[in-house]
Amino acid sequence: MSISAERKGGNNASQGEVGSLGGVPAFTRQALLAPRILIGERILETLVLLAGLSTVVIIALIFVFLFKEAVFFFKTANPLHLIGQQVYDLWDEKTSFKIIWQTVSNEPKYSLIPLFCGSFLVSLPATLIAAVFGIGSAVYLSEIASSKTREILKPALELLAGIPSVVIGFFVLMVVASLVQHWLGLKFRLNAFVGAIGVALATFPIIATLSEDALRAVPSELRQASYALGATRWQTIIETVLPAAVSGISASIILGFGRALGETMIALMATGNAALVTGNIFSSVRTMTATNASELGEVVEGSEHYAALFLVGAVLFTLTFILNVVAEMILSRMRRNLRM
Repeated sequence: MSISAERKGGNNASQGEVGSLGGVPAFTRQALLAPRILIGERILETLVLLAGLSTVVIIALIFVFLFKEAVFFFKTANPLHLIGQQVYDLWDEKTSFKIIWQTVSNEPKYSLIPLFCGSFLVSLPATLIAAVFGIGSAVYLSEIASSKTREILKPALELLAGIPSVVIGFFVLMVVASLVQHWLGLKFRLNAFVGAIGVALATFPIIATLSEDALRAVPSELRQASYALGATRWQTIIETVLPAAVSGISASIILGFGRALGETMIALMATGNAALVTGNIFSSVRTMTATNASELGEVVEGSEHYAALFLVGAVLFTLTFILNVVAEMILSRMRRNLRM
């Protein structure tokens, strides 16, 4: 009995030491696999590092490419012409200072002021409209809606973000423009306000999604403390949750403004494309993006007009890059504050 028990115990011990892979002990198998795991982790770390570095390199190359072409404008034109220039008017038979973008002329004019006016006259109202509806939607989804309602509305919101800009532009061109002109009795069917409505439709999902993420990142302890002090749901939302998430909401608005400033197809289809210096939101305007989209395909490569369009692109890229950096700084500060 003792011999059989010893044999039995020995067999159990040997079975415990032997693994399932060809009779190799477990500790030996782990020792063999450890270098492979380390090599795989190092490969993944290297790939992630290369992906991050490639992003920085691509952004730097975009800067170099844009400014390399844009700098040729200053070799042939006066930098002050980007503001305006003295032009002889045949109708008035006198020389006057013109602030105008008119590239097809005996004396081309490359003032960026009309393009700035058009871009901001579209993007600022669009951001305001999108912020109002986006923050309201974010508050509803984060603080009020039930989980079942959120499961329905959140995918619908993300689906709206996936609609191509040209589809929104076509809808605004064919439907919204006519309705706005009829209701408000406007002179211009296509104007900055119509373009702002279309751009707001494209910007709204960005602001709503990022604002909801900022609201949901607020610790639940703050809400519970507010309720414990006798605050109602709306008092908690307005006086506790929104102030705690104001940095994230501000960043979402800045990113939305950058998105609105860089919108091309909607601005090209719905603003009227008239390069005017105006503060009237119901007037036809032309944005920087629409100018590049409409003129770059037919311009002579290497000409002064070609360099001027690249200069417009460089200015636009710089503005959106600065807005993205500022928004990222605000989001980083919010994350640090919430961790504290």
